[in-house]
Amino acid sequence: MPTKKIPAKTASKLAAKKVSSVKPAKKVPAKKSDAGTPLSVVIRRRIEAQKARFHANDNISQFIQPGELEGLVDEVAEKMQAVLESLVIDTESDHNTKNTSQRVAKMFVKEVFNGRYTEQPTLTKFPNVSRLNELMIIGPITVRSACSHHLCPIMGRIWIGVLPSKESALIGLSKYSRLTEWVMCRPQIQEEAVVELADMLEKKIKPVGVAIVMDADHFCMQWRGVKDRDSKMVNSVMRGAFLKDSNLRREFLSLLEKR
Repeated sequence: MPTKKIPAKTASKLAAKKVSSVKPAKKVPAKKSDAGTPLSVVIRRRIEAQKARFHANDNISQFIQPGELEGLVDEVAEKMQAVLESLVIDTESDHNTKNTSQRVAKMFVKEVFNGRYTEQPTLTKFPNVSRLNELMIIGPITVRSACSHHLCPIMGRIWIGVLPSKESALIGLSKYSRLTEWVMCRPQIQEEAVVELADMLEKKIKPVGVAIVMDADHFCMQWRGVKDRDSKMVNSVMRGAFLKDSNLRREFLSLLEKR
């Protein structure tokens, strides 16, 4: 029996369908793509493909593959070296700045802006078996952040007030510090940082109320600009019972004055 001839157009469609059904190969982490695209561009494209935001105070850890942070450090170091050269600093002869670009890159990616590139710390939650419903205050927690306008340090303290209910989850005291550090280790402004921290605590432990007060020195005012070394910024966020109950709010703030 003669073989039925398949039109060329139909054959090409079947071939294309077969190819498309093959699962894509697993991505292999690399410092640069095969095309030599900078790693930062590769990561940016992943974020844009998901239509996600990547502002200075956003966490982008879900778009970074294992092993890529080292490659990002190397890329930042290369560009930081160009900054030093544009500042007319002889890093070859000056022993103090010879490896400064690498040190600064490592500091940015793995330390002061680490909250952008690493996943949220694991928070072990416990049921409120004793049905605690009294005010708890955690702090002062040391804050180290950076102003997103000038990348100058923000150094200060945070106090967290929590009013739990019998349905609330409880977390260990150290977890408040870890979560605070994770939120603060990004370039940002103080006003937005405390709001993000309050949102996160509300979502994680579901308290009746949460309150946050932050008191910080801003080096963008002390080191440059007006150069006022005594300038500080204090702001607060009140949620739930702290916002509605003036007596609770007053109790929280009065206890801070004694610390």
